[in-house]
Amino acid sequence: MRSVHRYPMVTGGMSIKSIALAPLYVPQALWVAARASRLPEAPGARQGRCGQGDPRRLMVLGDSSAAGVGASDQRLALGGQLSAVLAQHFSVDWQVVARSGGTTASTLRLLDGLAPRGLDFVTIALGVNDVKNGVRPRAWADRYARLLNLVDEKFAPERVCVSGVPPIRHFPILPWPLNDVLGARAEAFDTQLRALCAERSNVRHLPLDFMLHAAEMAPDNFHPGPKLYRAWAVEIANVLRAP
Repeated sequence: MRSVHRYPMVTGGMSIKSIALAPLYVPQALWVAARASRLPEAPGARQGRCGQGDPRRLMVLGDSSAAGVGASDQRLALGGQLSAVLAQHFSVDWQVVARSGGTTASTLRLLDGLAPRGLDFVTIALGVNDVKNGVRPRAWADRYARLLNLVDEKFAPERVCVSGVPPIRHFPILPWPLNDVLGARAEAFDTQLRALCAERSNVRHLPLDFMLHAAEMAPDNFHPGPKLYRAWAVEIANVLRAP
């Protein structure tokens, strides 16, 4: 088991400006939460086999983005598209373990209930819900470190691709000043996440600033649409296949 490492602390406290704006962005946050929660998780199989060649075992782990919210079917969601990209090179045995609203804490509980087995690749998409739920950066980073340790203990993957916290500041659904408040928290969280990943030899951090194109997002303007899931899947596959 890898030990839980220390890494730079990044404050997640509110600035004086943010506190002054709180009466405005708290109602905004409630409105956004109601709007962004309307889309369901993508239907369809969450596991399967595809491709030919050397076998690879893949797990897609995370929140609503990993569960495919914004796609009409799992084949068009992150897990389905990632397995299809990897199937161009390998025989892929894949599984999606994800829930809408997932946080690092709830995902730790979810993993506790899974039986150990060997995996080659794991990709993780978490962070947005911790950011918007007000989790403290130190608590979040400690939980994420425990999550990576548990992934190693249970699955011993060759490579783990950790998707960074998305650029929440630029989500089309978020009005000002809520986008500034959540954006600053997301950036602070991602700074800690990059440092955490850098301390583990089998873990790679994938920045997500490449993937935000408003026209390709889901109708709720909060989740990816199928084209963004495809672009994201290609980037993850490149990380997982890198030497």
